[in-house]
Amino acid sequence: MKQPIYRCHYRGQLLDTYDETAFGEAVAQAEGHIKEMIQMNQVMTAALYQYGSMLFFYYEAVEEERQPEELAKTLTPFLKKWPGQTGDRNWAWMYHIYYHAVPQSVEDWKRPTLPQLRRGRIAFLKTEKLFDYVYHHIAIVKEGLLKGDKYQSIGIHENILFSYFEEPRTNVNIRRDPNGVSREIDAWEALDPKSHFIPGPEGTSFTFLPALIAVGQEAAEEGTGTKYPAGQ
Repeated sequence: MKQPIYRCHYRGQLLDTYDETAFGEAVAQAEGHIKEMIQMNQVMTAALYQYGSMLFFYYEAVEEERQPEELAKTLTPFLKKWPGQTGDRNWAWMYHIYYHAVPQSVEDWKRPTLPQLRRGRIAFLKTEKLFDYVYHHIAIVKEGLLKGDKYQSIGIHENILFSYFEEPRTNVNIRRDPNGVSREIDAWEALDPKSHFIPGPEGTSFTFLPALIAVGQEAAEEGTGTKYPAGQ
């Protein structure tokens, strides 16, 4: 029986003041718990990144769509609450709007070679350009012909994009058609993509973030003597 893979993106907001040492310990405890979940085939990959007081959490849940507290409960005391329609929550869900592949099964989604780097980066969209960006990226996904990293995934919350991908990249498209040629990417590029972004600290559209947690298949190999780099 095929086990579904859920690709989850969440955004968290740290308290205005908190004990950094205690927070570091909470991150380490969360990482340990996530590794246990990977070994139990409940999670395939999980990565947590920080930008100032903002946290960005990407993970791949197996069989069921797990909540972020199940993976990183120890971080809850350090988070502000997000108001929502059904009540306050610790993590804000990010809309999953862009990707190059849909997981078919655990075997399909298992990395053929473990990544050297698990990268996280963010970008800020100009308010007047936000819907253009979303419209064209959803069009590219629906077309399904643009090749890119199999494991790349972009979520959006407010005007913030959070992108996860791995290096070296495994280039595919959603239709798994190696000869496919995207027409929708031409429409997007004709709009001057760079003009949609508020430049980051380095003047680029996307800003790479340091990884607090970046683990995957190598956690299932722990104890065998084989170690792999996690990256950031």
